[in-house]
Amino acid sequence: MNREALLPILFHLFRQYGYDGVSLSKIAEETKLGKASLYHHFPGGKAEMMEATLTYSQHWFEENVLQVLRSEEETTYRLRQMCDRLNDLYDEGNQPCLMATLTTGIGQGVFHHSVKARLQTFISVLAAVLEEHGLPPQIAQRRAEEALITLQGALILSRGLDDSLPFQRAIAQLPQKLTQKTL
Repeated sequence: MNREALLPILFHLFRQYGYDGVSLSKIAEETKLGKASLYHHFPGGKAEMMEATLTYSQHWFEENVLQVLRSEEETTYRLRQMCDRLNDLYDEGNQPCLMATLTTGIGQGVFHHSVKARLQTFISVLAAVLEEHGLPPQIAQRRAEEALITLQGALILSRGLDDSLPFQRAIAQLPQKLTQKTL
């Protein structure tokens, strides 16, 4: 198995267990590779695996969400496409967010800069779309931040209740909430 083929497995493991929660033994078990083979692909160990996973997830996010938001399509279409792709990423509310798993424990200190940069990028791109839609910059910024709050809160609630309906409701309503002209 080559390094690229390992990335979807690592993505799944890190988002399920977090950086602190996944051991090299668990990674070896899931990839069916020995620890020596893992170190061959990732000489820097688990930290390098996490960095590669972050790069992998960022490429996915850029291609599937940010490019959609930056397109020339009509605003509500772009927002619906964003929601559809996020819905797929989070398996309709049944899968956790990789970035969220890196906001606690050792991962927070080691990967904080990467998480912060990715969140800031998403907020700024989404806010730009909302400004194009006619919202004032401050409101567009606040709504972009609230979109992340809504998505993350709905993910936590859905996973905590073992019921994806809160996430489904939140993501279905998000485009309209983001673009409404009234405060």
